Parts: sequence; C-alpha cells; structure tokens
Amino acid sequence: MKSRRIIPPATPTDETGSPLTGEPVFLVVGKLRRPHGLNGDLLMEVLTDFPERMRQDRQLFIGEAHVPVVLEKSRVHPPFLILKFRGYDTPEAVAEFRNSAVYVRADSLPPLPEGEYYHHQLVGLRVVAEDGRELGILTEVLETGANDVYIVTDGDGKEVLLPAIREVILEVDLAAKTMRVRPQTWQD
Repeated sequence: MKSRRIIPPATPTDETGSPLTGEPVFLVVGKLRRPHGLNGDLLMEVLTDFPERMRQDRQLFIGEAHVPVVLEKSRVHPPFLILKFRGYDTPEAVAEFRNSAVYVRADSLPPLPEGEYYHHQLVGLRVVAEDGRELGILTEVLETGANDVYIVTDGDGKEVLLPAIREVILEVDLAAKTMRVRPQTWQD
C-alpha cells in the first residue's frame, strides 16, 4: 500500500472529498514565494511528490481564484523550483502571485500503478474492519519515514491510527468509497 502526496482538494467538499458544486477538484502542488530575477520568474516551494511534472506547456492555476497560467519553463533551484509563466515577463507582472498556492486539476493527474493512490483519493473513504465494524472516515494521511499512517475518525471524534502496510490495509475500493482494514491488536 503506497500513497502519494498531493495536498487535499481546495474546493468545498462533502465528507467523501467530492466537490459540492460539481466543479473540478483542484490540488495544491506548490506555493509561490518571491520573484526571482528580472524576467518574471518565481520561486516555488514544492508540495508534491512529482515536481518533474512541472514541464513546459503545463496548465496551472494560481491562488484561491484559480487564475489559469501556462508554464513556459521550470528549473530546479534547491530547495525550490523556479517557474516562468507565459505572458508574465517582469517581476512586477508576477508580484500579485507572491505567497499564492499553485494548483493542478485532479482530473489531469496520470494514473498510478496498481495499489498506489494519491492522498486526495483516500481522504473521505469510509473505513470498515474485516469483521464488518464501521471504524469511521479516513480524515488525514500522515507521512512518516517508513510508511504513511492513516487517521480514521469515528462519529464521536475518536481517532484510530492505521499504518499503511499490506497487513493492515486489506482493500481499497475507490468506486465504493471504502477501505477494508485489519486493525492491529496489541498484546500485554
């Protein structure tokens, strides 16, 4: 079981993570910082596992208003990426984007290999134990060094932590919006 980091949807959603208004779901992939140089370049803090997808002609959306821009070029400037948007050729032209989130449309993401999921696909799933008990809703994914940890919250606000390992996560059914798990038991 492996999940990939992309920040959860920015549009208003219901408890399943689906948009309330039928509009596309936008996912944060970075945060713009300050202009860099004199040609309209911007430093971007990377918030995705896939910075290599920031390629020429990629459509991005900036800020809460989701202003569409087209990526003219990008290059690595550790720990940032430097982005240049088509039609924005001066530091003054990009100044309005400072400290804005950079989004992509969720429906533009490529599929992952079998058994791998984007975090936004998992958040909102109904989690059920293998014996049929309802455990709650997956509300957050924590990234740790070894494996992700899923936080499942029940109706009373109680949280259960589930390591994202094969022995615990038995089945993910995105169509049914469910995850079947075998919670770990601890012996004294």
